[in-house]
Amino acid sequence: MENELLFTAHRSLLTGAILARGKRTVTSALRAVGLAQEYRFTNYHRVLNRAVWCTWFAAKVLLGLLVAFLPAEAPLQVLVDETIERRNGDKIKTKGVFRDAVRSSRNKVVQCYGLRWVAMMLLVPVPWSRRPWALPFYTVQAPSQKTCQKLGKRYKSVIDRVCFALRLIRRWFPNRTLVVTGDGAYAAVELIQSCRSLPNPATLGARFRWNAALYDPPPAPIPGKRGRKPLKGKRQPSLKERLVDPSTIWENLSVRWNTGTTRELFAFSGTSLWYTPGKPPVAIRWVVVRDPRGELEDTPLLCTDLDATAQQIIEWFVPRWNIEVTFEELRAHLGVETQRQWSDRAIERTTPCLFGLFSLVTLLALHTVRDGQLPVAQTAW
Repeated sequence: MENELLFTAHRSLLTGAILARGKRTVTSALRAVGLAQEYRFTNYHRVLNRAVWCTWFAAKVLLGLLVAFLPAEAPLQVLVDETIERRNGDKIKTKGVFRDAVRSSRNKVVQCYGLRWVAMMLLVPVPWSRRPWALPFYTVQAPSQKTCQKLGKRYKSVIDRVCFALRLIRRWFPNRTLVVTGDGAYAAVELIQSCRSLPNPATLGARFRWNAALYDPPPAPIPGKRGRKPLKGKRQPSLKERLVDPSTIWENLSVRWNTGTTRELFAFSGTSLWYTPGKPPVAIRWVVVRDPRGELEDTPLLCTDLDATAQQIIEWFVPRWNIEVTFEELRAHLGVETQRQWSDRAIERTTPCLFGLFSLVTLLALHTVRDGQLPVAQTAW
């Protein structure tokens, strides 16, 4: 009986979150489904702040539903990024001060109070759009180090949380090819080592840095020579130096773009050992991309697959911008940042539920699609 009531409350809150306008609070969700006069309204609040349920298991189920819409041999292309939920209040213990990426620019950094979320999304093609959609399946909060010290909790960096999520995904889908794409924050030695340590290694692609220290492989050991073996060889020119070097050979590529068309780009690539002080060097393939029309800035990319071609790496990275579209759609249509829970457990659950709801709505649309077109209500005017 208790499980049945819990399921009914879950269903009412999810339906209300879809239908509600304005703030996504529990009371607005109840109004949207006709439960404004429900005198046991406190039970619906308990779903978020007291009920026992596992978010990891929910992520596993949701990812399984999304993977079912991919071809059997298609790789799982996972996009990862952070977003800030602007929240303030004395009762929100895990809030911190973060850089607001939306309001900041190169010349001005804007900071705000809020909650930092790490979101992982699966790239899924949908028949009504020329571009694939980034559908969230796993969202976790990542408080700052200062906040964790204040609360007496062990600090886990964003990279640590992504590494844990990748181990879960590999456990759930041990035989599928896994490609992970992120921005420059995920070009980290720890994440590269984690991807390669998986039973079936994952491929990581990310924006790289111009001044990265690149080296040749270590020379072959000399027989009988005593002492520590070298970890790296001769220092290579940086990507910035290669960019202005007139002897650099550029390759002309036709790359699939987000709009479903192809775009002509120039690129040059190579393999190197990337060394960061205090960490073991890692072998990577790097690519520098240039737009011949000058509309896009020169961009360096990193990939852990040493056999991947420059075109493959670029085509893995280009769809990363779909995750930014999803963040904007979540704020515009599902009211992310309008919820007002202050209980620790409710805060941890509400935002991931709204992220997952975006994928559930898309799944419902995929089941109702007809001849590649959604049945949309229209009027004569």
